[in-house]
Amino acid sequence: MTYHHLSVLVHRQAEKYGDKIALKYRDYETAQWIPVSWKEFSLTVRQTANAMVALGIEPQENIGIFSQNKPECLFTDFGAFANRAVTIPLYATSSPAQAQYIINDAQIRYLFVGEQFQYDAAFSVFGFCHSLQQLIIFDRAVVKDPRDMTSVYFDEFMAMGEGLPHDAVVGQRTSAASDDDLANILYTSGTTGEPKGVMLHHFNYREAFRIHDIRLPFMTDRDVSMNFLPLTHVFEKAWTYLCIHRGVQVCVNLRPQDIQTTIKEIRPTLMCSVPRFWEKVYAGVQEKIARETGLRKAMMLDAIKVGKAHNIGYLRLGKKPPMMLHLKYKFYEKTIYALLKRTIGIENGNFFPTAGAAVPDEICEFVHSVGINMVVGYGLTESMATVSCFLNEGYEIGSVGTVMPDVEVKIGENNEILLRGKTITTGYYKKPEATAAAIDGDGWFHTGDAGYLKDGQLYLTERIKDLFKTSNGKYISPQALETKLAIDRYIDQIAVIADERKFVSALIVPVYGFVEDYAKEKGIAYGNMDELLQHPKIQALFRARIDTLQQQFAHYEQVKRFTLLPEPFSMERGELTNTLKLKRSVVAKNYKGLIDRMYEE
Repeated sequence: MTYHHLSVLVHRQAEKYGDKIALKYRDYETAQWIPVSWKEFSLTVRQTANAMVALGIEPQENIGIFSQNKPECLFTDFGAFANRAVTIPLYATSSPAQAQYIINDAQIRYLFVGEQFQYDAAFSVFGFCHSLQQLIIFDRAVVKDPRDMTSVYFDEFMAMGEGLPHDAVVGQRTSAASDDDLANILYTSGTTGEPKGVMLHHFNYREAFRIHDIRLPFMTDRDVSMNFLPLTHVFEKAWTYLCIHRGVQVCVNLRPQDIQTTIKEIRPTLMCSVPRFWEKVYAGVQEKIARETGLRKAMMLDAIKVGKAHNIGYLRLGKKPPMMLHLKYKFYEKTIYALLKRTIGIENGNFFPTAGAAVPDEICEFVHSVGINMVVGYGLTESMATVSCFLNEGYEIGSVGTVMPDVEVKIGENNEILLRGKTITTGYYKKPEATAAAIDGDGWFHTGDAGYLKDGQLYLTERIKDLFKTSNGKYISPQALETKLAIDRYIDQIAVIADERKFVSALIVPVYGFVEDYAKEKGIAYGNMDELLQHPKIQALFRARIDTLQQQFAHYEQVKRFTLLPEPFSMERGELTNTLKLKRSVVAKNYKGLIDRMYEE
């Protein structure tokens, strides 16, 4: 396998694949998917690179991309790499204050923005960002502020590169490109403190490609990948670059909320996702089983049981299933499993990488039982995504898989997972103290995650910083409890409370539709959602479900009291990061009154 520098990767692939489709994106006016060939992809990247020279962008300059997933994000990325420039993605949902911090920290002169929301947020802080010179707007539908005299639309920017007038300059820069050049700075969403810019070099990407080629030989240029998670996130960014390296067709999902529609239009063979996606699939199946009766219900339950015995009891261990079990499995594969996969839109599935949070054992077991190859993994922004992931055989449910080739892992003090290797960041941008605190003298990166290695598999136990100590001196891992309780179909979001408290409590955001259905079924009258959630029958429903799920935890770890919230946690109130992780300190502050009430005698 040849490993091209990112500055030339698209062009080398265009030479190989020509008119074959490289990218697709959805035109929302016609509901059609617009194809972009490798040849067109290459030409657009060259034109983008030329326009950047015309704009005055210099080698190793920081360029910002503040947009939802769009093909233009990739054109900008690879155009920048051709000029040895550095791209810095901002989450499409970032607030003006978050955008301002990153623009100032990275001294960004040129910021590419997606739609109206990103334009408005960026323009509102323009005056507070002294380095910022110009916004380049991807979407022609964006209405510019009447005071805006500097912004240009992407097509106007691209016109500066028409005919490739600066190709010689781009060529010189590309020739000088090195693996030691900085490629991206990815800002962590910051559950505690201000965001830190993780520096990722071209050698990090080259190594990531090499070790994934070893681990995922069954990924081919016949695959079709749905780009669903934000390209701002290292998981999706590194995955999309890997797809380009492997010649995989990438279909860009512009709006996350549309995934249930777009996945059925594309029917991909590959898609990165987070556990929440599969939790919703599992909840939907459980709901359907609960509504069925008689033979249909018995068949559905038997299909899951047979799948578990066949896939987890035999194939996972590299054993051949007994003939009768295999025949039953094949029957269900053509009927119940096929219907489930078709309903989701993944009947063509090859494999589905899943990471970003803990995958509950029940979900993992269920997904593999019905014949979906979910590749569970673990990684961080600082590790260029994958540290470990499932193999097709020999994976252990509850683990995060086998460590990737040539990534070193050891367990340090307090069972902290330490990493070393060529995919690991060299540090945080302009933060030498934070870098020194994270990377020790022997080059080991301290993840802040606790875990252990057993029989070649890596297991996570808790996030060290998130450990709570109750006023009785007991340590609680909130994430372990939250992961367990979040699989319940009635629970959408949950925040476990315990730090310096006498016992464990929880703030719970229910799945409101299911609660309303239950109220209707039980004849519960109510005026509004707040009133419904206080109803003794609803409180008893959640109490029973929580108690069933938390049986495996020690008595002092179990949720004693809970409060059902009439509205979800939100990014607007600062309670969630851009990657939808809880900001525990903000939740504790925003809900202080409700939390204190749970601890009143």
